[in-house]
Amino acid sequence: MRATDLDPTGEHHGGLPTYPWRFHPDPDLMTRRQLRAVGLRPGGQEPAAQVTWRNGLRFGYLFRRSLALPVRPMTAARWRAHQRMMLARRTCPLCRAVGEYCIPTSLGCCLDCADGLALTELEQLLTLARTTAA
Repeated sequence: MRATDLDPTGEHHGGLPTYPWRFHPDPDLMTRRQLRAVGLRPGGQEPAAQVTWRNGLRFGYLFRRSLALPVRPMTAARWRAHQRMMLARRTCPLCRAVGEYCIPTSLGCCLDCADGLALTELEQLLTLARTTAA
């Protein structure tokens, strides 16, 4: 642990109290994932503190559980929007086939289309697909 990882006053981190990994003395402080696990969300509140790890290269915000709000319920309209979004992520822009997996963003098309194409051909086809879709 570095000395700057434990900064409960926030003097060295712009006023935001900072703690090392697995060390925050207030049980009211939770990460977004911890809040979500108990059915809460930050609800617009600013981070109350932060936790650092990997020698200060990584950090996560901590929010007050007492100020958190309940998670909004998944309505039928939200569920439909989610399904449409996932369908778009699974549809290949070249062959328009709907896969059982999300299209890799590194390829920009399904695995079948990417298998037989060189990189330059793939870029040309993707450009063509984007211009015809617009």
